[in-house]
Amino acid sequence: MSDFDRNYATTRPGYRADQVAIDAGLRAYMIRVYNYMASGVALTGVVAWLTYQAAGGDAIQVAGGQITGLTPFGQTIFGGPVMIVLFLGTLGMVFFLSFRISRLQPMTALTLFMVYAGLLGLMLSSVLLTYTQASIARTFFISAASFGALSLYGYTTQRDLSPVGSFLIMGVFGLVLAMIVNMFFASPGLTFVISIIGVLIFAGLTAWDTQRIKEMYSAQDDGTVTGRKAVMGALSLYLDFINLFLFLLRFMGNRR
Repeated sequence: MSDFDRNYATTRPGYRADQVAIDAGLRAYMIRVYNYMASGVALTGVVAWLTYQAAGGDAIQVAGGQITGLTPFGQTIFGGPVMIVLFLGTLGMVFFLSFRISRLQPMTALTLFMVYAGLLGLMLSSVLLTYTQASIARTFFISAASFGALSLYGYTTQRDLSPVGSFLIMGVFGLVLAMIVNMFFASPGLTFVISIIGVLIFAGLTAWDTQRIKEMYSAQDDGTVTGRKAVMGALSLYLDFINLFLFLLRFMGNRR
């Protein structure tokens, strides 16, 4: 916009009122996104903790790679087939939400998101078997503080992060490939490198996704479209936070 057009727009009757209305709408939209995202994280944590307690809780002991003290429920949950089913189920829900969001009602989409968060909590309960509770709590607060700072940067920066985002998305595919390869080699050095790269990738994605979610907002959207965008925005930030936390835990967490 030229200086003349900008000066004209700022003196046009109703311009300031329209801008205030847009700012208020954007603020409400972003608060909605963060509330949904925080609710998903909280649900995942609660389900993970309840699953761990039902599996045996403090009676569970890990020594020499052997796990003892599991209840029958814990033996079922932490068995290979169940975890594979949970992994495939949660992966399928992410793809379903991503490709069908335009046809879903906002409440249906939000319900599916919360179901996904709960199922992921079942999967992540295994983290409580691997790391001490103190290190999990410490890493969680570090992840939350980092996520907040990165998201704030993405919301306030005037720099276009789109080129960085495209590069990071390619990095995610490379990261997944490296993790699959490391499943066969089990290299501690490669695991450490993957953890560092994972932290950097999802730190960058947090900022980029925040900017992208902000730019998705339109004052012309009706409540249904805005609701769908809020759910998808919450899902994106939720995945960024969970992955940031898990990769930080890989080299900051104390194993049991």
